[in-house]
Amino acid sequence: MSIVKTATELKFHFRDLVIDQDQIIKLLGYSSDCLPEPFGSYLNETIRDCSHLEDIRGTYQIIEDVELVARRSSILANHLEFKVGKTIRKELEGAEKLAFFVSTAGSTLSEKAVALLGGEDPVLGYVYDILGGAIAEAVGDKLQQLIRQRVKKDGCNITNRYSPGYCHWDVSDQYKLFRLLGGSPSGVSLTPSSLMNPVKSISGVIGIGKDVHFREYQCDLCQMKNCFYKK
Repeated sequence: MSIVKTATELKFHFRDLVIDQDQIIKLLGYSSDCLPEPFGSYLNETIRDCSHLEDIRGTYQIIEDVELVARRSSILANHLEFKVGKTIRKELEGAEKLAFFVSTAGSTLSEKAVALLGGEDPVLGYVYDILGGAIAEAVGDKLQQLIRQRVKKDGCNITNRYSPGYCHWDVSDQYKLFRLLGGSPSGVSLTPSSLMNPVKSISGVIGIGKDVHFREYQCDLCQMKNCFYKK
């Protein structure tokens, strides 16, 4: 029995995305009014280069056969169990459907960042690495907006998005998540240790329902130290 209908896969251009340059500068360790060289030039260079990327993509699938299991701190989607932990299960409270997704900055940028980090210009590679993470998150934002618009006509709301590896959700569940999305969504694959390739990719789940609530991320609930959203 196939557990997947047809996932929605979308291609994005860099210009379609909302990238917070001030946040990127903070992640580089500086402020927007005090960005020393070569970081200023490198950031401009990477942004120009990313405007030509052709493999920025996102995939999502809305699953209707779902159940939230409080006693196991897990969720069921098409009879697959995801042990998301107490925090995420609580954030999904009231969900009637679940949207699973993958977003990626693509292999072009990821490969360039890795090559530069291990080669002739690690500093430039680091800037590409930071920007790649921002692109993957921005694609996640776009998918979230599209899902919100899609379910609004049914009188439904959405939660924020939550990813394996955060708030005690074991990253190994990504194999089940990818199964729901058809195997290699948006050209992203998994390593034996459940990490994504290209590395500048994110995956996760969004709750959908008339009684769910969208809440901003609460960093005090999460033990993740190197999080894109931690200020």
